[in-house]
Amino acid sequence: MAAQLNTLLRAAYHHVCPVPPVAGAVSAVRRGTAAVLAEWSLPADVVEDALLVVSELVTNAIIHACPPAVLRVSWSPDGGGRTLSIEVTDTGPDLATGCSRAGIDPDERGRGETIVRALAARHGIRVHPGGVTRWAELAITQDAASTGPGRVTAADPSERCARIA
Repeated sequence: MAAQLNTLLRAAYHHVCPVPPVAGAVSAVRRGTAAVLAEWSLPADVVEDALLVVSELVTNAIIHACPPAVLRVSWSPDGGGRTLSIEVTDTGPDLATGCSRAGIDPDERGRGETIVRALAARHGIRVHPGGVTRWAELAITQDAASTGPGRVTAADPSERCARIA
């Protein structure tokens, strides 16, 4: 039984972090995620792309959706696809979403989806009761992926997710 559990723990890594709707949340969540991805020993190029995707998805949830939002990052190094999955779930569109976007400088807003599309092997949106999940999967090449530390990491707000006042 212990051997089976040990094998299971090596097969998946998970990081879950609440996303508070406050100034500084994106950078704090990004820093916490960077620490987790470093612990997982993922290749630097994958980490760089993942952090950009995290930033874009979290920013989208803060600007366009109602709180609360939650970030989930997972990786299954033993899986055939070797992908890093990134999801941000929120409670749905903000009431202001129906407002005209006229007057918004395209240089300031609107590039997030394009960035995610360019970096992700797959991406999409799932609408479900109580919320919306925007997700992206980043491919990790077989020879670039390491075996990582061999344990599941779960969010501990005091350690994994930066405290935001």
